[in-house]
Amino acid sequence: MIAELSAASADLGETLDGILPRANGQIEQRLYQAMRYSTLGDGKRLRPFLVLSSAGLFKVSRRSALRVAAAVEMVHSYSLIHDDLPAMDDDDLRRGKPSCHKQFDEATAILAGDALLTQAFEVLADEDTHPDPRVCTDLVRALARAAGPHGMVGGQMIDLAGEGQSFDQAQVTHLHLLKTGRMFAFACEAGAILGKAPKSIRLALRSYAHDMGLAFQIKDDILDVEASSEELGKTAGKDVDQEKSTFVKLLGLDQAREQARMLCDQAINHLNCFDGEAEPLRAVARFVVERGR
Repeated sequence: MIAELSAASADLGETLDGILPRANGQIEQRLYQAMRYSTLGDGKRLRPFLVLSSAGLFKVSRRSALRVAAAVEMVHSYSLIHDDLPAMDDDDLRRGKPSCHKQFDEATAILAGDALLTQAFEVLADEDTHPDPRVCTDLVRALARAAGPHGMVGGQMIDLAGEGQSFDQAQVTHLHLLKTGRMFAFACEAGAILGKAPKSIRLALRSYAHDMGLAFQIKDDILDVEASSEELGKTAGKDVDQEKSTFVKLLGLDQAREQARMLCDQAINHLNCFDGEAEPLRAVARFVVERGR
């Protein structure tokens, strides 16, 4: 799985390098440098891999899939830049290097996040992504819902409001379905949108993403307790320090591991309508609960 992720990440890096603006002496070049600093380089890039894998189910052109994958990574990078700001999670480390606001400054980091978010929609709307305007519109609409107040941003608000609070399991699940799950769901559905697949197929991919995304978050909660900052590439133990309600806090380590495994199995079962071409998606589900061992 690591080899497949690395190969996809390399292809994505080339696409992003061509899309992101370059610093060529303009007054605004610091902004461009911050955008590239936060988006290019190392990272699991699971969300783009999901785009590419789902697109492969429908024989979508690699170029179209890579452009959508790039838009997803740009939105994800924007979210990490803003998440690390002092007003949010206040983290100085991201992907093993200084966070954007530490490498540059807070104002530049805010603008870099804003620029990545807005340019992502420009990429999706471009005919280079898909020649059918309706497909482009569907992609823009779906990503806006996944990233906006009914998705990632709404989940971030719940996360901030939950510091020092005692959320029950249903509330924690709802938080992560919005903050993490909706973007995973878009990444999985994007291939079906590009391939003009029927709604039943899109629902199967959405259900897969629902369970896989929760398994991913539970594993993240486990790693926050068990892994070091060097292993994570970000500050370990932040959830405990900020008194957040997590799956580990609610279930304990052993039950949290079992819950993640169960969700992984459920996610894989949602792919029964596909043949062996869905094996990359099955492998990702296994990877998210086995990583860091």
